[in-house]
Amino acid sequence: MTKLLVIIPCYNEGNTLPLILEQLLQLKLPAHYQMDIAVVNDCSKDDTKWIADLYPIVVLDLLVNLGIGGAVQTGFLYAKENGFDLAVQVDGDGQHPPRELIKLIDFYEETKTNITIGSRFLAEGGFKSSFARRMGIRYFHWLNKILTGKSIYDSTSGFRLFDKSAITIAAAKYPDEYPEPASLVLFSNGGLSIAEVPVLMSERLAGQSSIGNFASIYYCIKVTMSMLFIYARKSSWL
Repeated sequence: MTKLLVIIPCYNEGNTLPLILEQLLQLKLPAHYQMDIAVVNDCSKDDTKWIADLYPIVVLDLLVNLGIGGAVQTGFLYAKENGFDLAVQVDGDGQHPPRELIKLIDFYEETKTNITIGSRFLAEGGFKSSFARRMGIRYFHWLNKILTGKSIYDSTSGFRLFDKSAITIAAAKYPDEYPEPASLVLFSNGGLSIAEVPVLMSERLAGQSSIGNFASIYYCIKVTMSMLFIYARKSSWL
C-alpha cells in the first residue's frame, strides 16, 4: 500500500476549500494508494478552520501565521512523522484541479522521480498567469538552470509530488517564504531528481494573490537572494 498525503496550505481560503476537498475525496486513485488529506490552517481569519473540520481529514491548526513555506513544511513534518510514502502540495485557492493529480501520480509510477512538478507551460490550454508573472517565471527558469543545470519551466508551481527522500529534506530545510523556486536549488543540492509533467491549471477561484505589481519586484529580489544563499551552502550536503 502506498500512503499519499495531500497537503493543502490555507490562509483565508474558506470560499474555495469546500470544492477542493469534495473533489479530492471523490478522486479515484490507483488501487494500491491510500490517500489522506491535511489542511494546514495558517492562522486564517475567516472560516477556513471551521470548514475544514467538517470533512474527514486532518486539520493542522497553526497558532501563528508562518507564511506559505512554514505552512507547507508543517505538512511535510506531519508526512514524515506518520510514515507517508508520498506527499503532494495542492494550493488552497483552487488553481490546482484535483483531477490533475492523477497525471503526477502516473508519471511517478513510471519514473520514480523524487519530485514531480505540475507545469502549466508544457501543454495548451488552462490558465497561464499574467504577463508580468510569466516574465518572472522565465527569469527563475534561467536562474535555476544556471544554479542547478536543470530546465524547470514552471519553477513557481506549487503543484508538486514528493517521494520519501524529498519529504525528508523538505521537512528539515524547506525555505520559509515564497519557497517554490528556491526549493529547487535545495533539492538539487540534495541530489534529488526533478521533472515536470503538463497539467491544466485554473485561475484562483476567490481572493487575490499577496504578490502585487510592486511586490513582484521585491519577490524577485528576495527569492534570488534565497536561491543564491542555498546554492552557496551546497557543501553542507557533502
